[in-house]
Amino acid sequence: MSKILMVLSAATSLKLADGSTHPTGYWAEEVAASHQVLKAAGAKVDIATPAGASPTVDALSLSEQGGVPAADAAKFQAYLAEIEEELAAPLALSAVQATNYDAIYIPGGHAPMADLAHDADLGRLLNQANAQGTTVAALCHGVAGLLSATSKDGGFTFAGRALTSFTDEEERQGGLGENTPFFVETQLRDKGGVLQTGDAWSNTVVVDGNLVTGQNPQSSTATAEAVLKSLTN
Repeated sequence: MSKILMVLSAATSLKLADGSTHPTGYWAEEVAASHQVLKAAGAKVDIATPAGASPTVDALSLSEQGGVPAADAAKFQAYLAEIEEELAAPLALSAVQATNYDAIYIPGGHAPMADLAHDADLGRLLNQANAQGTTVAALCHGVAGLLSATSKDGGFTFAGRALTSFTDEEERQGGLGENTPFFVETQLRDKGGVLQTGDAWSNTVVVDGNLVTGQNPQSSTATAEAVLKSLTN
């Protein structure tokens, strides 16, 4: 049985470019759909957050205001209720070792920009995982979590690697726009990532060795499936 560590942000708010505060959390589809695919394949999925704090779902991700049809929102909400006990008592990132897992999986929502992007414990885990060839996966704004991983010389651990993320175009069309604290795609490019993005809102997954990244919520299922495939290679 494969063991997968799903790393969620514990942030409930995000400071925007204009200094205002925006409520946030994890994106329901990215957690629910990903977790469901991984669990259905027989994987054991542990959930971890900074300090072991219970994560919060972004209300927009369960709302038509957030572009989520009511029927889909009900489906995601029902699955999240099934794993409510796991979400309520996650592991603390500081207590986790990458050697105990076959993959690390980081879903998004804007929340990872507030904490995971600079979380030292996540950076340690990602460096451990990458060094041992463990699958590292991130989805949408969760790809910002990869920024926490730096090499011994202070560079970006995943510089030179092909990856995708929530794009600048998507951020402007349906995200925080110019008020975003930073554009994830641009930040990754500036750090040396080789971005391979699809059309806005397309189901796009990029695999580069042990690194698996998905572009947006529409890529949730395909990203989880790519992780499962990586574990059988």
